[in-house]
Amino acid sequence: LALWDTAGQEDYERLRPLAYSKAHVLLIAFSVDTPDSLENVKHKWIEEANERCPDVPIILVGLKKDLREDPLAIEEMRKKSQRFVSPRDGSEAAAEIGARKYLECSSLTGEGVDDVFEAATRAALLTFGKTRGPCCVIL
Repeated sequence: LALWDTAGQEDYERLRPLAYSKAHVLLIAFSVDTPDSLENVKHKWIEEANERCPDVPIILVGLKKDLREDPLAIEEMRKKSQRFVSPRDGSEAAAEIGARKYLECSSLTGEGVDDVFEAATRAALLTFGKTRGPCCVIL
């Protein structure tokens, strides 16, 4: 399983498509403490993914799930009059974009990280042979 973590910034738009050609699965990630990042998934990243990899399964991943329990993060969200993206919001977005699965994880605590990589591996194995070379692209 080869992983390509592609940058979302505009500066990398010309390089990012190079990672798509051998993908067997796409992990599209957003931060649960940044609701706009989920909107970007629905209005930018899914379009690019469908254009570049129309038959490749997608797994939607909510990052930083630990922040929902962090008092400082909760206070920051309150100050900005925002709310965390809920697991239900994530699941609904996954259905909306046609993702195979929705998962959440925290790199800080490690919770859910193994589940993300297991799901990516399973999805890649299911598509192996349909495209060229095993590869996973993270958006």
